[in-house]
Amino acid sequence: MREPIKWTANHMPKSDDAQLGVMSLENVKSATAFHKSFPQYSVTPLAKLDGMAERLGLGGLYVKDESYRFGLNAFKVLGGSFAMAKYIAQQMGRDVSEMTYDYLTSQAFRDAFGQATFFTATDGNHGRGVAWAANKLGQKSVVHMPKGSTKTRFENIAKEGASVTIEELNYDDCVRLAAAEAAATPHGVIIQDTAWEGYEEIPAWIMEGYGTMAAEAARQLRQLSVNRPTHVFVQAGVGSLAGAVVGYFTNLFPNDPPKFVVMEASAADCLYRGAVAGDGGHRIVSGDLQTIMAGLACGEPNIISWDILRNHVDAFVSCPDWVSASGMRRLAAPLQGDPIVKSGESGAVGMGLISAIMEEEGELREKLGLDSSSQVLLFSTEGDTDPEKYARVVWGGEYPTVE
Repeated sequence: MREPIKWTANHMPKSDDAQLGVMSLENVKSATAFHKSFPQYSVTPLAKLDGMAERLGLGGLYVKDESYRFGLNAFKVLGGSFAMAKYIAQQMGRDVSEMTYDYLTSQAFRDAFGQATFFTATDGNHGRGVAWAANKLGQKSVVHMPKGSTKTRFENIAKEGASVTIEELNYDDCVRLAAAEAAATPHGVIIQDTAWEGYEEIPAWIMEGYGTMAAEAARQLRQLSVNRPTHVFVQAGVGSLAGAVVGYFTNLFPNDPPKFVVMEASAADCLYRGAVAGDGGHRIVSGDLQTIMAGLACGEPNIISWDILRNHVDAFVSCPDWVSASGMRRLAAPLQGDPIVKSGESGAVGMGLISAIMEEEGELREKLGLDSSSQVLLFSTEGDTDPEKYARVVWGGEYPTVE
């Protein structure tokens, strides 16, 4: 029996929305200017899937393809690199606009700042981004990965010069380990894309960095004569990406925001559980969090993002692994005329979910008002970051849609 998709509409009481300003257009503009200073920067593609949109009964379907980001096969570097720049600027008493790639890689910067050690916990993509940025800027990095992390992702981080380990801990416990080590290390700082009481500034900067991706997508849609997406689907682990995307588009369209759908792996659906409880408080999922969506295997939400999500998301969805696998296969073998998108396990869940909603989940389809006039935006946040797993799913048929 196939595990069902679970969803809930958002009935939570609103807060004072104090965190929405984190994703202000001005903050995102600052992050984008920083990223543009990197010679590796280019705008990642927005795949326009006309054939799939017609098949599913949608007006338009668009997938932001982050497999091209900085040559790292995932979006995460946007957050870690900008947070590092903001931290360095703060320590030097300067504005982040002065922290260009050319300056941060110069001898003058090394002489003025010295060297810090950036600690983080990761399933792979975030840690690789932090290690890459630290390497480029002549800084040190220490990366801890949870049990079950793949050798490929481990090696990709090690190649960037990081000190990297796989621990016998789940993701959230790895975060605690990295935080403790950073606190005990001279010039140590934790660069983590989740926030907790007392650790909020750096996660907010990471979210601002993710805003570059959302801003690019908004501009690309306008170039396609889509002024505003009607629906935005975004996946969540701790919720930093989701909060960034929802916050940015809410600020971009304050009078008429899109409908927002947040998707999680069913093994780590802390946001969905908070929404089901309905009291506005967040919930925690503990244990090993076993899912193919390794990038979403996080059981404790970012409290900054949670505040944005509880105020602005329309529906929270808990997705079994087969949903992601379905999305991977559909994007890898598109309908004639549609571009191929190589999307990994954590990147393809949106494609799997929108397909399931339009083909099977009538109640949720009606609740969201999805029809032939809908313009739907998805984010493929990673490519084949675990090539062997990708091949087993896409070529080998792991996690079948029909049993």
